[in-house]
Amino acid sequence: MKEYFRINVLKYVAGKDFDVVRPASLDNPKDNAVMFISDGHMGQVDAFRRCSSCLIFWPNSEDVPNDIRNRHAVYEVKNSRNGYCGFFRDNNIVYYPPIENVELVNGAFIAKTAKVGYNCRILPGAYIGGEVELGDNCYVGTGARLIGEIHIGNNVVIRENSVIGADGLSTDRSENGRALTMPQFGGVVIEDDVQIGALTVIARGAIDNTLLRRGVKVDNSTFISHNVTLGEDTFVVGETIMFGSSSTGSQAFISGNSTIRNGKHIGEKAIVGMGSVVVRNVGDRAVVMGNPAK
Repeated sequence: MKEYFRINVLKYVAGKDFDVVRPASLDNPKDNAVMFISDGHMGQVDAFRRCSSCLIFWPNSEDVPNDIRNRHAVYEVKNSRNGYCGFFRDNNIVYYPPIENVELVNGAFIAKTAKVGYNCRILPGAYIGGEVELGDNCYVGTGARLIGEIHIGNNVVIRENSVIGADGLSTDRSENGRALTMPQFGGVVIEDDVQIGALTVIARGAIDNTLLRRGVKVDNSTFISHNVTLGEDTFVVGETIMFGSSSTGSQAFISGNSTIRNGKHIGEKAIVGMGSVVVRNVGDRAVVMGNPAK
């Protein structure tokens, strides 16, 4: 597994002496990772029993099970998410795309380590980063930017001036009101037959990947934030904003200029009316509209 940094946990928890080298989430726990759990997610505590030797930021309002305390380095703080973000700030850890060696191919800038499939059309002015894997028969329009770890399937269309893999704004405030940012370590996975419109931004995941499943269609001028999952054959119409960790089932339809609140799910074959603001989960085959959407 990829190593992003190397920090010994002894500076946080006395009596523990091992290194953490990556971030991990409750959904995908990994060994030797820095993680956090908030008081609203204590039902996922078993995630820490599926990994070992992690530094865990834990809310001091919640008891720590003995087996987890023995298995990991548990650092108890008032606000565990802020503690997790502070880990990166205090250790000067950032994760910006590197300056890469590129080749100029038909006017497009393609990093030498990028993997480009058969019969792809990459127009002048596009940029393909070194961690990009592009499948067969893909189209990348002029001015498009593919940055960071991006895995793209076959027959994918990315229209002009879109940005795939940009950082999202995962930022809270510290106790003194200063900005406290969570670095974005995730990537973007785009499956086969996806179309992405012009001037669209798809942010990479904060820890895990942002995911667009097979057949998704995203219209022009749309923002898909970090850790969003779009189900198969979902349509997202222009100027929609899907905030972090929101998701859809298959064949959902989100009309133009809609806003989906972070963490909310749009069910299979559900329809969100034009200009709606979704603040609650939407069931399968439901039709909602308005602000707030009902």
